Amino acid sequence: MSAEKKGVLAAALAYILWGLVPLYWKQLENVSSNEIITSRIVWSFVLTIIFVILIKQWKLLISDVKMLWKNQKSFWALFAASYLISVNWYIFIWAVNNNHIIETSMGYYINPLISVLLGVIFLKEKLSKAQLLACIFALGGVLILVISYGTFPFVSLGLAFSFGIYGLLKKQIKLDATRGLVIETFFILPVALGYYIYLFAVDTPAMFNINISTTLLLIGTGAITAVPLILFAIGAQNIPLYLVGFFQYIAPTMTLIIGTFVYGEKFGGIELVAFSCIWIAIIIFSFATVRELKKPKLKKK
Repeated sequence: MSAEKKGVLAAALAYILWGLVPLYWKQLENVSSNEIITSRIVWSFVLTIIFVILIKQWKLLISDVKMLWKNQKSFWALFAASYLISVNWYIFIWAVNNNHIIETSMGYYINPLISVLLGVIFLKEKLSKAQLLACIFALGGVLILVISYGTFPFVSLGLAFSFGIYGLLKKQIKLDATRGLVIETFFILPVALGYYIYLFAVDTPAMFNINISTTLLLIGTGAITAVPLILFAIGAQNIPLYLVGFFQYIAPTMTLIIGTFVYGEKFGGIELVAFSCIWIAIIIFSFATVRELKKPKLKKK
C-alpha cells in the first residue's frame, strides 16, 4: 500500500470514528459529564503513555518535555491548550448526553471558518474575498438560529471557538501528536485525579460501582480519545492538507445524521435553512482553499 493510500485510509477512519463518538457517549448517559471527562483525561494519559513506551518513543517524550521547559512560551501555550481541549471535550460530552447532538454538528462545521478568523486576528493572515463570503454565510446561519430560537448557540460556538483557539495555540508548537497528547493530558491530570479522589471520598463514582460494562466504557474513553488522534496523525503526514480539510466534514455530517435519525432530535425548516447557509459557506471555503493551494503549482509551470 502506498503512503498516500495509507494516509487516506487512516484520515478517513479517524473522522469516521469521531463521527461515531456520540453513540459511545450515549452509552454513558447514567454517568455525570464531570466523571466522564475525568475518566477521559486519566485513561487517555494512561493509554497514550503505554503506547509511547511500546513504540519506544519514551526518550523522545523526555526530550519533548525538556524542549518545552526551555521554551517557556511554548510550555505555557501547551498548558493553556490542554485546558482548552478539556473544555471542548466537556462541552461535547454534555451536549451529546443532553440531546444537543445537532448543535455539536454545527459547531464542527463552522470550526474551520472560526480558525480562519482567528488566524486573521492573531497571526495577521489575510482573508480572501471568497473566505470572507464564506464567513458571512456561516454568520448568517448562526444568526438564523439565534433569531428563531431566541437563545445563543452556546454549544456550537463553544465547541468551534475552544477547538479553534486550541488549534491556534498548537500551531505554534511543533510536537508529535501522540507524545503531545501525553503531555497535554499530564497537565490536566492533577485536576482529574483530584476530582476522582473527591468523588471516592464524599460520593459514589460510577467507576467500579454501577456495573462492569459502565466501568469498561469509562476506561475505554482513553481509547476513544487516543485511537482517532493517532490515525489522524498518520493521515496528516501522508496526504495533502486540502484533502485533510475535506475529510474533516465527515464527522459533523455523521453526527448530524445520528442526532436526527437515531436520537430523533429536531431538524425542521429553520434548522435546514441555517445549516444550508453553513454548507454554502463550506463549499465556498473549500473551493477557495483548493484554489489557493494550486496557485504555487501554476507559478512553477
